[in-house]
Amino acid sequence: MSRRRMASRLRRVTRDPNVRSFPDDESLMAAWRAYKASPNDELRNRLVEHYLFLVRYAAQRIRAKLPDEVDVDDLMSAGIFGLVDAIDAFDLERGVKFETYCSPRIRGAILDELRSMDWVPRLVRHRAQKLNETVRAMEAELGRLPTEDELARRMRLPADQFRKLLRDAHAVSQVSLSQKFTEGDAEREVAEVDIVPDEQSCDPVAEAQKADIKDFINRELSRAERLIIVLYYYEQMTMKEIGATLDLSESRVSQMHSAIINRLREQLGVGEEGLRPPTVGTNILA
Repeated sequence: MSRRRMASRLRRVTRDPNVRSFPDDESLMAAWRAYKASPNDELRNRLVEHYLFLVRYAAQRIRAKLPDEVDVDDLMSAGIFGLVDAIDAFDLERGVKFETYCSPRIRGAILDELRSMDWVPRLVRHRAQKLNETVRAMEAELGRLPTEDELARRMRLPADQFRKLLRDAHAVSQVSLSQKFTEGDAEREVAEVDIVPDEQSCDPVAEAQKADIKDFINRELSRAERLIIVLYYYEQMTMKEIGATLDLSESRVSQMHSAIINRLREQLGVGEEGLRPPTVGTNILA
């Protein structure tokens, strides 16, 4: 039986962490002596089943520090390989308890599996952790978040190396779109793919406001006022250039622009925080 098939079988059969294959220490020691004298799969599997609680304990402790999508059974599969290696390498004559001997090997096997699954290099992870520790330490000292220059000086890194460290530390993480979670107080499960925003979709509120602005410009503004809006927001001309085009002073153009924006706020029934003038270069007439 292959190791992977054995791990799958053991996880299915031995769900109770308190299950032991040997009722007492005497029968357990007899099994150990028999296995070391003549190794075979049957005895090894019974020993694995007996010590499987150690694998579950190590997997649950490691799982507590990992994201929710990591499954305990997957960690146990890796830990069982470490347990099998420990059984094969254990020396009865050294006078060490097997539980003490195998625990580091089980934990190491689980951590090795996690590292092999991690797409981010270990060096990057280490540097990102060091950066986070430095940020927390400086925040406690300064009473505020440190600046990038302060962090670079504390970490004794040149500016270009520190910027690279920031880019690596903020690497895009992978998220399973099939992952499900409970939304708020509702009992209905929601998949991650159901809440991913559609970057190509239109915001209905913004579109409605845009339509109101266009209607206001066409109905309520004079020709000169419409030209000010078009030249400033669409043609990206300055107030001085607009004044020269319309034969008006720069201050007069600025006053008319402010009056137009105030009238538009009144028309839409919003305050200054509810409506902001379009960014220069935005085609609000499209």
